[in-house]
Amino acid sequence: MSFPIADWPDLPAALIAEVRDFVRIDHQADDAAIDAFVRSAASLCEDFTGQMLIARSVTDMLPARREWQKLKRLPVQSIVSVEAVGADGIAAAFAVEDYALDIDSDGIGWIRLHRSDGGSRIRVAYSAGLATDWDELPAGLRQGIVRMAGYLYANRDGVDAGGPPSAVTALWRPFRRMRMA
Repeated sequence: MSFPIADWPDLPAALIAEVRDFVRIDHQADDAAIDAFVRSAASLCEDFTGQMLIARSVTDMLPARREWQKLKRLPVQSIVSVEAVGADGIAAAFAVEDYALDIDSDGIGWIRLHRSDGGSRIRVAYSAGLATDWDELPAGLRQGIVRMAGYLYANRDGVDAGGPPSAVTALWRPFRRMRMA
């Protein structure tokens, strides 16, 4: 469920400083490496929890069906547009009365077409994420990311101290969303 690291919003300097403090370094020479480790740790957190951390724009391609379909990323904040995509790749917006949308209490986004115009796919653009920025991220997730980034920094030379700290999964587990296929 991970997004490419390049899709992450800029990291605040305070988050880099948190990791620096955690690993007890007092220089900024490794800030670029710490930035990369924080991004990797955040991506691992998303994979583990099954939820996007920071709200970002997402586009799903789904089959054009008349039954309810789930959007792929969680938690959905808003659904922006629905388009029919023809076999030639040309997209055309659906009229609002041609589909129904829902975001349930679990943050799962749903879409259903009222009619099909012969297109085989639909493109749904939406926003998903737990927080709008790093400062709004729940403390347990943020602390787990700091700890994981610190672990990656400390073991960057390939010397493994026995695997990631179990405290990381303990901090992330309350936020974990399991999805059944």
